[in-house]
Amino acid sequence: MLIGYARVSTADQQLDLQIDALRSHGCEHLYTDMASGAKTTRPGLMEALNACRAGDVLVVWKLDRLGRSLAHLVETVQALAARNVGFRSLQEQLDTTSSGGRLVFHIFASLAEFERDLIRERTNAGLIAARARGRKGGRPKGVDEQKRKAALALRRDLSYTVQEICAMVGISRNTYYKYIRNE
Repeated sequence: MLIGYARVSTADQQLDLQIDALRSHGCEHLYTDMASGAKTTRPGLMEALNACRAGDVLVVWKLDRLGRSLAHLVETVQALAARNVGFRSLQEQLDTTSSGGRLVFHIFASLAEFERDLIRERTNAGLIAARARGRKGGRPKGVDEQKRKAALALRRDLSYTVQEICAMVGISRNTYYKYIRNE
């Protein structure tokens, strides 16, 4: 069975072109989203993926309708392949149900892996360079010594609740309890 998925990013855009192309290609079931491709949770995509059974083919009008990044696209198509579900993109004429389509897709996957490796190498080089200049990475400690002392002093006065102490000092409950644990 051919299962179609169409997506537009904004309410200004129309799904008609994609839906017409998917229907003319023979898609029996269509799922749609009106959301950015960068969003990880797209209800229509999840429904389309869940509707796919072994032997089915997920069809999109264009590759960028399925995912914004090559890494996400590769991950999605590999997950489909693991379930014996094919993938077809009409505009790029990519079809993983054929040997040539699988070859092209594996080339895409190799490029995505290469891109991830380059990003990792650049990130590590940047961290090493920053450490050499005396900079430390990571999240700032966020411990304001004055606030810590004020919260602990107010804690000794049993007339205040935790909520009142947090409001007076300007900290969250989690921070308050972290101060207590570290005392």
